Amino acid sequence: MKLHAVVLAAGKGTRMRSKLPKVLQPIGGSTLLQESIRAFQSLRESQDGLLTLVVGHGADQVKQALPQLDCNWVSQHEQLGTGHAVAQAVPLLGDDDLVVVLCGDVPLLSQETLARLIHAAGPESPALLTVVLEDPSGYGRVLRDSAGNVAAIVEQKDGNDEQLRVKEINTGIMAIPAGPLKQWLSRLGNDNAQGEYYLTDVIAMAVADGYAVTAVNADNAAEVAGVNDKRQLAEAERVLQLDYARQLLEQGVTLRDPARFDLRGELQVGSDVEVDINGVFEGQVTLGDGVKIGANCQIRNSTLGPGTIVLSNTLIDSARIGDNCQIGPFARIRPDSELADNARVGNFVELKKTRLGPGSKANHLAYIGDAIVGANVNIGAGVITCNYDGANKHLTEIGDGAFIGSDCQLVAPVKVGPGATIGAGTTLTREAAAGELTLSRVKQVTLKGWQAPVKNKK
Repeated sequence: MKLHAVVLAAGKGTRMRSKLPKVLQPIGGSTLLQESIRAFQSLRESQDGLLTLVVGHGADQVKQALPQLDCNWVSQHEQLGTGHAVAQAVPLLGDDDLVVVLCGDVPLLSQETLARLIHAAGPESPALLTVVLEDPSGYGRVLRDSAGNVAAIVEQKDGNDEQLRVKEINTGIMAIPAGPLKQWLSRLGNDNAQGEYYLTDVIAMAVADGYAVTAVNADNAAEVAGVNDKRQLAEAERVLQLDYARQLLEQGVTLRDPARFDLRGELQVGSDVEVDINGVFEGQVTLGDGVKIGANCQIRNSTLGPGTIVLSNTLIDSARIGDNCQIGPFARIRPDSELADNARVGNFVELKKTRLGPGSKANHLAYIGDAIVGANVNIGAGVITCNYDGANKHLTEIGDGAFIGSDCQLVAPVKVGPGATIGAGTTLTREAAAGELTLSRVKQVTLKGWQAPVKNKK
């Protein structure tokens, strides 16, 4: 049977108290919706499955947020229940499809659990994903007959006292053959406490029609937990991050505290990588062998070569860092910057769209923007490349072996020749000759007999 996932993503999410649609709430550098379909997307790659998203509230926002998603979009204009939502996808379902119903607010479902559910289903055997909860309040209960077979699902508001004592609950995730599903959906009614068309009612219909319904129990409650408010969103985020941390630990990464680690994208690591507390990794990040990341660092869309050390409280964004570099503490590497091997960037130094050559260093309190810096250059404390004239950015070029003294302003466009020395306090507005000392200073004078002013007495 061909897999066809129908994802329920039409809810408003009132309890989120947000203008952002519920399924677009952020988690793990992604969204609830993207995480909720991740397991199916992985299976889909090998089984050529179809994906249909049922959207409603904020539908245009959802579509705009996921422009590259290969899927069908259908709208549920009125929120009349889960059965009504799935029914909107019926025209797209082939009779021989196996329909996998997913929830756009269940972000932690594993590929392994979903695969077990799909394996348990077949043309004559719907399957539903269940879990046993110590406190099942609020969830639909899975009812079984005297032989232990699944007989029906009853929602919380419709259950009697005996039914509500059942601790096995319906997760909302099912795998059902499309042919009979279409028939069951057409027979749904809304004579219940909420006046909605429940998808769960098709289970009793399937049993009545002689189908054997298989219940697949999830390994843990967290992976099938729905996210309905910001507290649950934060809880899901922590579960997800601890899972990422466990994966990295298994790869040999040293995490000083796995509970204080955040991955919001993809992280590729070499051997003997160390990450101190409160590291945040966003987008596509690669850390080479022996890279060490200090506390409270944020690294986004960057590659760090082997042996590089990043000291605490440093931000690296969209940069390429060579081998055996040292950066920080309190440094900021902005987009389109590149550090060649053995370069050093120290405390309170900011690089923007700059190439720092091999062995070059800017160790203290400098801003280097729109610059090409050669090899073995020393940039002193307080140096600024004045790259912006109020309208346009301009380039500063510094040749190999140059020495830039402290508190210099290099007014771009300007060039510093190889081996040149720029004296401390210089404002450089013209090219500095190679191998020579260039400086600009006012004459120093001492005013003898000068008296400091005295505050007037009232």
